[in-house]
Amino acid sequence: MFFRVFVLSLLGISASVFAGEWQVKVGASVLAPSNDHNTMADGAVTEAKADHAFSFTPSIEYFFANRNISSELLLATPFKHNVLARVAGGAPETIASFKQLPPTLTVKYHFKNSTGFTPYVGVGATALLAWDEQTKGSLAGTSLKAQHAYGFTGQVGFNFQPADAKHWGVFADVRYADIGSDLKWNGEKIGTLEVNPWVYSVGYSYKF
Repeated sequence: MFFRVFVLSLLGISASVFAGEWQVKVGASVLAPSNDHNTMADGAVTEAKADHAFSFTPSIEYFFANRNISSELLLATPFKHNVLARVAGGAPETIASFKQLPPTLTVKYHFKNSTGFTPYVGVGATALLAWDEQTKGSLAGTSLKAQHAYGFTGQVGFNFQPADAKHWGVFADVRYADIGSDLKWNGEKIGTLEVNPWVYSVGYSYKF
């Protein structure tokens, strides 16, 4: 619900505000889940966690009239994660895998200065859109479903544009998202896989 309200609020801004400029980013990201102590299925599954994943992450950014405030939509090619856990007290193993897209919308403030180095901070909302769930190991042959989820996100980073570059630059940033997915095993809810990822991104930017 928050994600929908956030998007609709941006779309509802007066057209007179849109006198800024656009920026396109082409980069790559590592998504590193930070939660590795999930317990599910009444304790039958412990220490569950999604592993790190890599993907290409283009984004589209709009700078409003004052140039200090922008809105960025992060897109991606699919991330694929394995889920590792202990089942019934056994050794850690890969029990499942899934693919997901993490579209993320942030509003950012850019600290403009006299150099080509521009730090920024942002807050917003993110989604976890999961599909292609497959069970493995001790759970092979059973059914697993990961629910779509939504949560808050924060962002810090910088853009650097050399003095002789009119449009091109490079960027690096870090996002943190507070998000997890409810899981159903054989149709029964077994708990929430808290992911809470850090997303590290680098790439090129082009402003026009």
